[in-house]
Amino acid sequence: MIPALFQLLHLIFTIYLWSLLALIIASWLIAFKVLNPYQPAVRMILRLLNRVHEPILRPIRDWQYRVIPNLGGVDLSPIVAILVAQYLVLPLAQRLILLIFG
Repeated sequence: MIPALFQLLHLIFTIYLWSLLALIIASWLIAFKVLNPYQPAVRMILRLLNRVHEPILRPIRDWQYRVIPNLGGVDLSPIVAILVAQYLVLPLAQRLILLIFG
């Protein structure tokens, strides 16, 4: 049962990180006018990605703008979210599952 929980947890984090990467790439494509955010399909996908990631990215952005000076529009919050997920949340969640289920 424990390996299945680890695999499920890893799958959830992997999907989350890949969708965050998709949001980052989409924002670049919109900035370079390769992707049109006014197309209904693109708008729907962007709205979904923003709803999933904004609750995590908003506090990081608030902290970033207080601590780090203006970077000229560069948003470091996705990088911080990826690092926190990879090196803090995932190992802690795995240890917690081991503690609970022995």
